[in-house]
Amino acid sequence: MIEITQKPISPELVIDKVKTDSSGCVVTYIGLIRKHSRGKQVLSVEYSDTEGKAENRLLEIASETRQKWQLSNVAICHRTGKLKVGDINLVIAVAAAHRQEGFAACQYVIDQFKQTMPTQRRETYQDGSIWVEGE
Repeated sequence: MIEITQKPISPELVIDKVKTDSSGCVVTYIGLIRKHSRGKQVLSVEYSDTEGKAENRLLEIASETRQKWQLSNVAICHRTGKLKVGDINLVIAVAAAHRQEGFAACQYVIDQFKQTMPTQRRETYQDGSIWVEGE
């Protein structure tokens, strides 16, 4: 399951999509919008996929992950649009027979997401200032 959505993400639904009868575990990561960033109080964070490349990159990350570990399933759901503090912006769920593979694969997905996602992140702070990733 790979999804880019502007709707709230339900971690439970993502977990249900990946678990199988052969899964010994489902390792999950839930990314949240935090209250403080770069020493400032966050008002909102906006993610955009202006070039439409995010879904393909998520598919590539999932494929790379399946090649490195024996997994039952991988799901990556990324929320775009304007999010407020406490909102879920990312859910990763990795189903595996054993926890070692599950944790390693989940860590890999998180790292690849952070390093290579083409979505743009724009943080707006309580003081009115704005930070845009890559600028």
